[in-house]
Amino acid sequence: MAATFSSDGAQVIQRSLSTMATDNWTPAESLDEVYQIEETCSFITKHQFLKVALQFPDDLLADSVAVASKLEKGTGAKMYILGDTSYGSCCVDEVAAEHVGAEGIVHYGRACLSPSRRLPLMYVFGRRPVNLTKCASSFRELYPDKQSHIVVLYDVIYSFIVDDLLELLQPEYPNMVMSRISVEGAVSSSLKERDGTHEEAEGAGVFPNQTGGPLVHKFGRQFSLQASLSLEDYSMFFIGQEGATLTNFMMTLNRCSFCSFNPETGVGRSETVKVNKSLMKRYYLIERAKDARVVGILVGTLGVAGYLSIIDHLKETIKKAGKKSYMFAMGKLNVPKLANFLEIDVYVLVACSENSLLDSSEFYRPVVTPFEMEIACNKNREWTGEYVTDFRDLLPGACSYVEFLRPDPDIDGDETDVSLITGALRSSGLSSYELRGNDPGSSLVQRNQVLTVSQANTAAALLAGRSWQGLEQKLGETPVTKAVEGRRGIAIAYEEEGDS
Repeated sequence: MAATFSSDGAQVIQRSLSTMATDNWTPAESLDEVYQIEETCSFITKHQFLKVALQFPDDLLADSVAVASKLEKGTGAKMYILGDTSYGSCCVDEVAAEHVGAEGIVHYGRACLSPSRRLPLMYVFGRRPVNLTKCASSFRELYPDKQSHIVVLYDVIYSFIVDDLLELLQPEYPNMVMSRISVEGAVSSSLKERDGTHEEAEGAGVFPNQTGGPLVHKFGRQFSLQASLSLEDYSMFFIGQEGATLTNFMMTLNRCSFCSFNPETGVGRSETVKVNKSLMKRYYLIERAKDARVVGILVGTLGVAGYLSIIDHLKETIKKAGKKSYMFAMGKLNVPKLANFLEIDVYVLVACSENSLLDSSEFYRPVVTPFEMEIACNKNREWTGEYVTDFRDLLPGACSYVEFLRPDPDIDGDETDVSLITGALRSSGLSSYELRGNDPGSSLVQRNQVLTVSQANTAAALLAGRSWQGLEQKLGETPVTKAVEGRRGIAIAYEEEGDS
């Protein structure tokens, strides 16, 4: 982190950038199959789109022009390639699509499957090679008990193998449950082939209930449990590489055992208890959020449904906890961007479920999730080990909503506890005071309406207390002089300095 703040820029100037190799291109004869050209053309013509935005991640940009040309030829519609997304490439960039007047979006590659609301959407995940025999063999080795209750999860780029894997393993494992892609309001390129025909998987609730028990919907995947069992009674088998998707599932379903199969290496393994260490790191961030007095709300998405509602919810929660909040919209985050605001004690990131678990160890201030911020502010929400990464679950009426604990008006004085980081006493809530008006920067009025305490502007107070406040103007103190000729030459050898 020190190099980030003290760098003289030479590293940036001297850095070499690698060009995209041609071997990353998909062969022309495979484009139709890999990018589901026929199904995409059907989606476009069905909705009679005239302008369509094609969103590609960086690793698929090499094929973007060829795919756009095929779609334009097959539909007659105008295609716009979105190569640089505003936030994470896993999220649908509806804002960029609206800039070009697109009527629909086709999202390629990995996706977090967060619901979108503005434009019609189709996912084309692509197809990465998987050795189905090795995957089944690893499954059998990891689960020798044929009566085990197992839920199969997977990265979206491997969704095309689920039917073949189910047909291969379910005769041996009668209690195995296969999850299915189910995104509200979106069309998926995961196609089922029955009797020689293709059926599109569109919206939620398309797939039949396999067990007759309750349905569970997690991060765009849906599966059913047996009526007599709970989610903790199942083991999770994940197909995909170690990354944000697996971490997200393990953090949320941390009471379930996890095994995984990596199609790139062909190796299956039992996932260790590293998730518990991750949870402890997240609990440390919660303590930092409890100590914070000034909170920065980072807008990390403009496309996930409900992001405005959670921002308003966070503002209200932070205000009720007696803290000050500022909102920032700055696109993709990095260390120098957030280091510009020294008055902020902690940031809370509003993003999709996969991007919200940001590793902020290199940042000047910690970055927490909306769930962690709620634990820090709301006394009614306790740390139980349960973890919520989807911010929509925290909104009123959702499954994980907890009402804010109102202070007791009969108790005089702020509620205090001890910081586990500094060991000092800290006050929380507005038990002695209540805000007057809707402006969070307005005065604070005591309940007896006799004394009024003015709340100083937090940013101005920090600036006033700093040892260096910028260049001093000294107006009227500096004598006026005529312009003189400046130095000539380069910085390492000015002309008037001579040869020495």
